[in-house]
Amino acid sequence: MKVSETSHKPGITADEMEIVIITGMSGAGKTVAVQSFEDLGYFCVDNLPPALIPKFIDLIENSGGKMNKVAFVIDLRGRDFFDELFETINLLSAEADVTPQILFLDAKDDVLVRRYKETRRSHPLAGDGPPLEGIRLERSMLDELKGQAQYIVDTSELKPLALREKIIERFTSPEKQVFTVQVLSFGFKHGIPIDADLVFDVRFLPNPHYIDHMRPKTGLDKEVSDYVLKWSETKQFNDKLEDLLNYMLPHYKREGKSQLVVAIGCTGGKHRSVTLAEYFKRKIADSGYITYVTHRDVEKGRKEG
Repeated sequence: MKVSETSHKPGITADEMEIVIITGMSGAGKTVAVQSFEDLGYFCVDNLPPALIPKFIDLIENSGGKMNKVAFVIDLRGRDFFDELFETINLLSAEADVTPQILFLDAKDDVLVRRYKETRRSHPLAGDGPPLEGIRLERSMLDELKGQAQYIVDTSELKPLALREKIIERFTSPEKQVFTVQVLSFGFKHGIPIDADLVFDVRFLPNPHYIDHMRPKTGLDKEVSDYVLKWSETKQFNDKLEDLLNYMLPHYKREGKSQLVVAIGCTGGKHRSVTLAEYFKRKIADSGYITYVTHRDVEKGRKEG
């Protein structure tokens, strides 16, 4: 089926209508997301075939009403129409000057398996097989869509209330889309964060873990931070990464991405990655970007830095 070549009047603009497409892995929290958007005043449409989205927007425009916030839930229940989603997004952007924001909900495979077992539901793609087979197939099918999402949320360790708070924080602003940078420190021994856009490995730097009196401290302590930053290889790495980010961030912003997650990892996520995450949080903020820093594993990384 080909997406309808629907003609849109110039009355629909990005400033007048907010369109959010809620998608992601089955079991990652789309039900909570829909409820959150409803509370925010969005008109939510569940599992509408993508080819009908332009027609739906036409109906809104011609109705003369004040419905200017719409959220569409698109998932693999409608997989016969799923491939049309990209064409629909491009059509909206080209003809109506409306760029839908894609919210992609994700979670680790083991978390999704546990959720399916707890609810005794079967995965929509698993058939009679175990949930993990369906999860892996779904992940491969959604990989390209995840790459186009402006906002990715990993719900592996989020309770429903925390997910709701994230959505409300992100989508309640009446202003035009704001580009933010999240700098995240982590430990490779605890796994690479699945919601990271850029991942940098700093395990080649001198490790404070091997200095007895620094081992119990973290990169938030000045002594550890000074130690990590004093080495010539650290200074060269920082200069090169700063130059790379100065080049890339404006391009990400122009592309329409609302949030960029820059992850910096060491072995345990306690010393080197924390130090450099704090360093680049300051550097990026000084360049004029709204910047946050999170240290995912600083309390976990007690044995290795």
